[in-house]
Amino acid sequence: MKISDHLLFGGDYNPEQWMDEPGILDEDLRLMKKAGINVVSLGIFAWAEEEPEEGHYDLDWLEEIIGRLYQNGISTILATPSGARPRWLAEKYPEVLRVDAYGRRQKFGERENHCMTSPLYREKVRLIDRKLAERFGKNPAVILWHISNEYNGECHCPLCQDAFRKYVKNKYRTVDALNHAWWTKFWSHTYRSFDEVESPSPIGEGSVQGLSLDWRRYTSDQETDFMKAEISALREGGATQPVTTNMMYNFDGINYASMAEVVDVISWDSYPEWYGDDIFLEMEKHSFCHDYMRCLKDQSFLLMESCPGGTNWQPYSRLKEPGLLSNEGMNAISHGADSVQYFQIREGRGSFEKLHGALIDHTGRDDTRTFLEASRIGASLNALPELAGTFSSSRAALFYDIENRWALDLSAGPRNENNGYMDLLQDFYHAFRRAAVNVDVIDETHDLSGYKVVAAPMLYMFRADVEKRLRKFAEDGGTLILTFWSGLVDENDLLFLGDKPHGLTDAAGLRFGEIDTFPDHRRNCMVPASADPSAPGFCLRETSSFRYCELDHLDGAEPLMVYGKDFYRGRCAFTLNHFGKGRVYYLSTWPERGWLCDMVKELLREQDIESLVDDLPEKVAVSERQNTHSRYLFLQNFGESEKQIRLPASLRKTDSPKPVRIYTSGAHGMEPDCGQLPVDAAAPVEIAPMSTMILKIS
Repeated sequence: MKISDHLLFGGDYNPEQWMDEPGILDEDLRLMKKAGINVVSLGIFAWAEEEPEEGHYDLDWLEEIIGRLYQNGISTILATPSGARPRWLAEKYPEVLRVDAYGRRQKFGERENHCMTSPLYREKVRLIDRKLAERFGKNPAVILWHISNEYNGECHCPLCQDAFRKYVKNKYRTVDALNHAWWTKFWSHTYRSFDEVESPSPIGEGSVQGLSLDWRRYTSDQETDFMKAEISALREGGATQPVTTNMMYNFDGINYASMAEVVDVISWDSYPEWYGDDIFLEMEKHSFCHDYMRCLKDQSFLLMESCPGGTNWQPYSRLKEPGLLSNEGMNAISHGADSVQYFQIREGRGSFEKLHGALIDHTGRDDTRTFLEASRIGASLNALPELAGTFSSSRAALFYDIENRWALDLSAGPRNENNGYMDLLQDFYHAFRRAAVNVDVIDETHDLSGYKVVAAPMLYMFRADVEKRLRKFAEDGGTLILTFWSGLVDENDLLFLGDKPHGLTDAAGLRFGEIDTFPDHRRNCMVPASADPSAPGFCLRETSSFRYCELDHLDGAEPLMVYGKDFYRGRCAFTLNHFGKGRVYYLSTWPERGWLCDMVKELLREQDIESLVDDLPEKVAVSERQNTHSRYLFLQNFGESEKQIRLPASLRKTDSPKPVRIYTSGAHGMEPDCGQLPVDAAAPVEIAPMSTMILKIS
């Protein structure tokens, strides 16, 4: 869904903190206009101002601020305030506060610590949401509803225990079916009735992985159901605008793929930890999340929060070097974001986030380094309204499934100290990105049509008939990459009986035998299975492997690499099986990143997936967005030196060169350099350190 006909630039604004200083709003309006701000998020934590006493609502101040912002060209994303309830509500109705896994009722404080099940809390939220909708549901200044804030956490109170029992009863119907799914005869943990079911606890049941898995599903579904109730209240009050909620980086508490079905627009909060040794790899981690968020609804998304300065709650409040703030924001745009927004517009004077970076700091000046660079970003986005709603097209996909992640994290064995699932995904993502292609990040329920290459690393749990769709994908001509520890359990974490990977042994041309795991310091290696010079180059050299070494039995697959060490020296480590019209590659171990990059690049070449640019330099990222008229190629240099990049072959080889317009980050934002770029294979494009270049190809 396209929210606006231009890119959005703004962030969280909390004028309720400055009600006793009315001149602040006047000054903020001046500074926001100077920075190019065109949208703000309001009311996220303003419940105590909107309903200072039970049943007494005061929204006049909010309407006045929304109106003044709109008069100055600034639209509002209006939040429902359920993320932080007022003190009067918690003191009068303690049932709204959560109970932890030890059975302790929490005291009032913090935020997002309310019970999602409490009928009373849901009713209080419904009332305030409806009041907001009645006042602002048709206000042209309000372009989007921001539902609550960063949904997270769980509650173990009696209300939630009862709701969980109803959840599993509805799922399994009979207690015998529940006992079978959770395999409770182990250790004599058999349930006699659904009334005996309780949430997992460190002082109670913690060994039944099926229980823990269903508890995570229940808490995720309960968060989504709470959000649905909030949306319903807005619609009852007459609100017609679309809705969103701000999701979080690598958060494992909610199945965002399910939550995405409820909202109209995906948005999320990105806070890179720039204090590490390699800012390029940190950027790539957040690029992974950008692509995941984009693929939740296969449409552009919003970057709802990021930090313009130092992030006070991270271990180190590292400043951003010149150009990094701009590159960070444009990286989100390059992966499909239609906004760059900050937490926060004005820095608070007190409490927890008083030292969190902001567009306007405590001095209130407009000549600070942060304000000036952010203003250049605003100018850049305002200069490129045509990017709003453009889409990203990919012929390659990488599986990331949250329920698979839950199952791996809950399982005892085979590697309990960092199972490495997210690290392996990041290695594969890095390999696709170094091959200079767009890549979609999808879960097991996603449609596979349109892809030519699909990687499904460490897909331990098969659910939603994924094995059938992967078979069809390969049979129809796709290239499928599977790895060790895949296809072992069903959706209830019960091991499949028979050969594994379940339902794919003939497609892979092998079957699982056993698996060896190492501490991080130990290595094995893969060596070529033969000296055939016609083999792909990456299969002709030795590479280290680590963490996992699976011992598989060949059943038709061709060994390309074998283990070089240990008692299983000479056994297959990397194989190819022709299946239907397609190919299935299987990695039995975890190779070094460089080898994986070469492997992915070769498999993309086999499927005629052209790189966006040739020979992508180190520390440079490339992405593409497009519409029916143009392609937009984003080149970003995160390095300390100038880089040269050759244009894609499709541009260089054409008989009639297509017009290319170049935009580069400059002193005043993103500026057009020229109307026509001569296409010359010998003339690479030069990109300055810590800068972004966009090529518009018509």
